[in-house]
Amino acid sequence: MKRQVNSFVMPMAHSIGPEAGEASIPEGQNGQGRRAGRLKILSLSIEYPNPVRPGFGLFVRSRLQHLGQVADVKVVAPVALLDYSDPHRKWLRPGSIPVWRLDDHVEVVHPRWVYPPGGTPMNVACLYWAMLPHLKRLKTEFDFQILDAHFGYPDGVAAALAARALNVPFLVTLRGNEPMFAESALRHRCLRWSLSRAARVIAVSEELKQFALRMGVAPKKARTIGNGVDAAIFYLRDRAAIRAQHGIPPDAKMILCAGALIEAKGHHHVIRALRQLQAEGSDLQLFIAGGATSGGPKFDHVLRNLAAELGLGSRVRLLGWVAPPRLAEFLSAADVFCLASDSEGWPNVIHEALACGAPVVSTRVGAVAEMIPSEQFGFTVEVGDQPALVTALRRALEKPWDRQSIAAWGQARSWKRVAEEVLQEMRGILQCAE
Repeated sequence: MKRQVNSFVMPMAHSIGPEAGEASIPEGQNGQGRRAGRLKILSLSIEYPNPVRPGFGLFVRSRLQHLGQVADVKVVAPVALLDYSDPHRKWLRPGSIPVWRLDDHVEVVHPRWVYPPGGTPMNVACLYWAMLPHLKRLKTEFDFQILDAHFGYPDGVAAALAARALNVPFLVTLRGNEPMFAESALRHRCLRWSLSRAARVIAVSEELKQFALRMGVAPKKARTIGNGVDAAIFYLRDRAAIRAQHGIPPDAKMILCAGALIEAKGHHHVIRALRQLQAEGSDLQLFIAGGATSGGPKFDHVLRNLAAELGLGSRVRLLGWVAPPRLAEFLSAADVFCLASDSEGWPNVIHEALACGAPVVSTRVGAVAEMIPSEQFGFTVEVGDQPALVTALRRALEKPWDRQSIAAWGQARSWKRVAEEVLQEMRGILQCAE
C-alpha cells in the first residue's frame, strides 16, 4: 500500500537489589551484545507483563523488545505487593514474580511497592522510593543515558523525580489514561510539572499530543508516534478453517469485541446493539475476549446478566483473557470487530483486527480516526450514540469487504518501525544535551 497507517509518524521498597542468594545478570549476558555506539536506555513501566499478569501492557513490551534490537535496553517494572484491582485483595505470593528476569533478550527488574488506594500523588512518592535504589544500582552497573517512562501517571511523574536525582534526561509516552488522571487538581499539577520538564513527550495519538501541549509541553518536544503490530501473529487466516477449529458455524454472522471487562470498554453497548439487530431478524453471535479486572463490581457478571435479561444468553460468549495468537484466530473468524470504548489512546486491538483482515466498527476515540481513515476499513461513531452504533454494525455486517486490502493496511506499520522512530527521538534528546 502506498499510504502508511500513520502518515504523521504513524497508547515503599521491598528489596534494594536481587533477593538474598541471587546475583545480578552480568553485563553482556543478556543477549544484547553491548556494542559501541548503541544507546543505553532504562525503561520504566508498572504495566509491563509479568508471570502473574502475562496480559499486562503487551504494547509496552512489544515496543521495548524491538527497541532492544537496536539499543541496549533494561526495564524496571515495579509490581504491587497488594494489588487493589484484585477483588480478593490478595498480597503478592512470594516467588511468583522474580526480582529480576530475562524476557527474551531484555533484562527486567521487578521492585516491590506498596501504595494507598485512590490514585493520589502519594502513589508517585511510593513508586519513586521503591524504584530509586534499583535505579541507582543500574546507573552504576549499566550507566544508562536516558529514562524512558510509559504512561504519564504515575510512571512519568516518578521518572521526572528520578531523572532529576540521577541527572539524566527523561522521555514520557502518553498512552491514553492521562486526560482522566488530569481531571483531579492534584494529579493535574503533578502531570503538568513532569511533562513540562520531559526532554521529549511521545503521544500515541494526535489527540494526546494536543493534551501534552495544553499541559505545557513545548511544541518542539512533543511527537506523535503510534503503536505497531506484530505481523507474525496478526495476519489474515483461512476463515473457514478457523471457524471449524473453534466450533463457529460457517454461515453464522459473528461480531467480536476485545478488551478488559470494565464499563469503559463499552461491551454492554454492543450487547444492546446485538439485541436490536437480532430483533430485526439477523442471526448473530457475539464473542467478547477480555479478562475481568475490577476494583468495583465484577463487570463480567454485569455482562452475563445483561445478556440473559435481553434473551441473548446463548448468543453472547465471554472468552476470558485470550493470548495474542488465539485472539488473532478469532479476529480472522469474525465478520466485524467492534470497540465501543469511552476513551482510548492508540487501541492496539483495532490495529490487530485490521491486520487480520477484520473490518472495524468503533467509537471515534483516541487515534481511531487515524487508524480507520475511510469506509474501506470500517465505520466510526460518536461515543454514547447507540443508534449510530447499531446502524454501523448493520452496515458492516451487510457490506462485502476486501479483507486482503484491510489486512495490508493493518500490517503496514510494524513495531520495528515504531522502535526506529522512538530511537531517533532519543538520539535527538542526547544530541541536544551535548
